Amino acid sequence: MIQLKDVHKSFGPKQVLDGFSLDVPEGETMVIIGYSGTGKSVAIKHIVGLLEPDSGEVWVDGLNVPELPRRELYALRSRVGYVFQFAALFDSYTIAENVAMGLRKQGELDEAGITQRVDEALGLVDLPEVRDRFPAELSGGMRKRVGIARAIALRPKYILYDEPTTGLDPVTSAVIDQLMVRMREKLNVTSIVITHDMRSAYTVGTHIAMLYDGRVRWTGPVADIKQTTDPVVRQFIEGRPTMDEQGVPGDVSATAASA
Repeated sequence: MIQLKDVHKSFGPKQVLDGFSLDVPEGETMVIIGYSGTGKSVAIKHIVGLLEPDSGEVWVDGLNVPELPRRELYALRSRVGYVFQFAALFDSYTIAENVAMGLRKQGELDEAGITQRVDEALGLVDLPEVRDRFPAELSGGMRKRVGIARAIALRPKYILYDEPTTGLDPVTSAVIDQLMVRMREKLNVTSIVITHDMRSAYTVGTHIAMLYDGRVRWTGPVADIKQTTDPVVRQFIEGRPTMDEQGVPGDVSATAASA
C-alpha cells in the first residue's frame, strides 16, 4: 500500500504541496487529476524518493521512504515502475537496450534472462518487432508504449504513470489507456496515473483524487465523481472555464459567445 500523509513541499517561495494526503490500496488504479502546475508530478516523485518532503510522511509497503538508506531505497525503486511523461528513452540505444536498462542495473539476470524479459515486456505492449530499432524511428505513441515496457520489465508491484497520454491523438491515447488497464488485469499491479484528461481518467481508474491548492480536494470511486456537488471539482471534470456567483460552473457556450 502507498500512503502519503500531510506532505508539504515548496520550491523557494512557492508552496506546491500543502498537506497532501492520499492512500492507494493494493490492486487499485488511483488517478490524480488537477490543473496544470498544481503539483501532481511533484506528489508522485516523493513515492520513489526523487523528491523528499519538507514535512510529512511517505510510506510504501510499511517503509518510510524519506528515511530509507540508499541501498534500501534502490531496492524499493525496483518494485516501482515509473513511466515518464515523454518516455525518457535514450536516443543512442536501441529499443531493446532501453528496456533492458533497469534489468542490467538490477544485476539479477544473465544476458539470456534479460533478452527473454525484454521480449516479454515488448510483447505485452504489442511491440515485439521494434526491439532493434531506435527511438527516433518510432511514433510518439510507440515511444510511450516502450516506456511502459521498460517499467514492466522489472515486474514491479506498483507503476506510476506521469501524463501518459499527453501529446497523443485520441486514437493513440485510447491505445495507451487500454494498455494501462491490461497491466492492472494481467500483472495485478497497483497504479497511480497523473492526468488532466478526464476521458482517460474514467477509462483507466478505479479511484480518482483531485489535487487543488496543494492538497486533495476530493477522492473516491470513479463513478462517484460524476455525482459530486463540489463546484471546483465539477468545473474541472466538465471543462467549464468559469463559475457563477454561487460557485456553480458557468456555461461554456455562453462564455464563448461573449468573448
